[in-house]
Amino acid sequence: MNKYEASGTAKKGLFRIIFSRTGIILLLVLIQFGLMVSSVYYLREYLPFIYGAVIILEAIAVIYIINSKGNPAFKMTWMLCVLVFPLIGVMFYVFAQMQVGTRFMRSRLSTLRIETAPYMQQDPEIVDHIRASKSANAQLSYYLSRQLGFPTYRNTEVHYYPLGEYKFKAMLQELQKARKYIFMEYFIVEKGYMWGSILDILKRKAAEGVEVRFMYDGMCAISMLPYSYPRQLEKCGIQCKMSNPIVPFLSTTQNNRDHRKICVIDGKVAFTGGVNLGDEYINRKERFGHWKDTAVMLRGDAVQSFTMIFLQMWNVEERRPEKYMRYLTPKRSELHRGMGYVIPYGDSPFDNENVGEEVYFHILNHAKKYVHIMTPYLILDNEMIITLTRAAKSGIEVVIIMPHIPDKWYAFAVAKTYYKELIESGVQIYEYTPGFVHAKVFVSDDDTATVGTINLDYRSLYLHYECGVFIYNNPEVDKIEADFQNTLVKCHKVTLVEAKERSMLTKVTGHVLRLVAPLM
Repeated sequence: MNKYEASGTAKKGLFRIIFSRTGIILLLVLIQFGLMVSSVYYLREYLPFIYGAVIILEAIAVIYIINSKGNPAFKMTWMLCVLVFPLIGVMFYVFAQMQVGTRFMRSRLSTLRIETAPYMQQDPEIVDHIRASKSANAQLSYYLSRQLGFPTYRNTEVHYYPLGEYKFKAMLQELQKARKYIFMEYFIVEKGYMWGSILDILKRKAAEGVEVRFMYDGMCAISMLPYSYPRQLEKCGIQCKMSNPIVPFLSTTQNNRDHRKICVIDGKVAFTGGVNLGDEYINRKERFGHWKDTAVMLRGDAVQSFTMIFLQMWNVEERRPEKYMRYLTPKRSELHRGMGYVIPYGDSPFDNENVGEEVYFHILNHAKKYVHIMTPYLILDNEMIITLTRAAKSGIEVVIIMPHIPDKWYAFAVAKTYYKELIESGVQIYEYTPGFVHAKVFVSDDDTATVGTINLDYRSLYLHYECGVFIYNNPEVDKIEADFQNTLVKCHKVTLVEAKERSMLTKVTGHVLRLVAPLM
């Protein structure tokens, strides 16, 4: 890394701190420290009364937090903030809970879900087929369809890509075929060979009359793209939006990033997975050794769900009604049994359901032989720890592939705090020695898999907008498992001795950061 790259990396880190919840916390801690110092000097006579008032305020806040809805890990972290920094902790908690933007997003997404529901109806015949197979996946199908509006489909081809460069090549080919519309929604977009190649096609297609809509997360405006980038693309005929723009310190909704990766072409083909639009994702630029990522392409009936998932997010701030019928494609009339079942699903921090985590729980709880996992991060709540360890203790082979070269040192330090407990319970942990694993894959029992954007950490499971595809009895599951085994050969198995013999600095750092992991 040269000095310019190092300088750029340092600036990115600084910007991420300033324009994030972490920045707010640091600022408020400094304010509280200043208040404490000044109060000692100026309010010496009233300190006993101030101290009593603070104790009462702490007690009220803690009682309220304990009785509120939500994940216990988040409650514990909030209580820690309130008890350690009482005045500022309470102020920040109230600030986080009373956001107008949060209420707007929740209300608007609920409305859009109702609007799109007629176009995501479950075919009852498919439900009957999956129930007749006596598969436990019928329960997941019912939950995703009835509770969340994500139907189960048949007649859908699945193509799995074990590396980002393979997905990139396939996506370029499919984009060239576009005749009606292209919808793209990505977390990271960075100028380079990958994005330049895609942008050239988008510009050409827009000039040909193809409707092109492109949406990316506002975090890109910090260091990757200029803030005016949407207007630049609009001059090329591309409709563009920056979702959830960064507003320094003013809103906690900026903590809910759009982490999805979706590409829909003519309602016939859809892509998702871990691959963003940056050169490291296709190993054209090396950042953390070899970049191991995965993706899937769907062709057939199930694409319709991704069309609607995209349009829901696109229309959050729109006031004109969307003409959804324009983007639907006729379903296949004949039944192709060999394609099995496919369920595209989305997750939102405002739907009162932890969809991604529920899919992972379902796979772990219903496995009979094995569950194989690839994830870049391992920051777990108590429920996920119990589910992973219970599966392993029940004789299920649970194997997790993690990066050996991390992209975030602090996340890796927290992940290592779970190694000992998991390994002692029978969970096998491997690290990908050539570099960084960015894949988000669960595969089980040679018949079930999910590939998507959802990491095993608090941010993906609770705070971000995410998406994925659940695949059952599709021949591509065999390829997903084969890729896992091929990746495993390149990995180092972490032993219990290694998990115990971490340096004191790594242990202390990891355990301290674990206290605030839900707010990281």
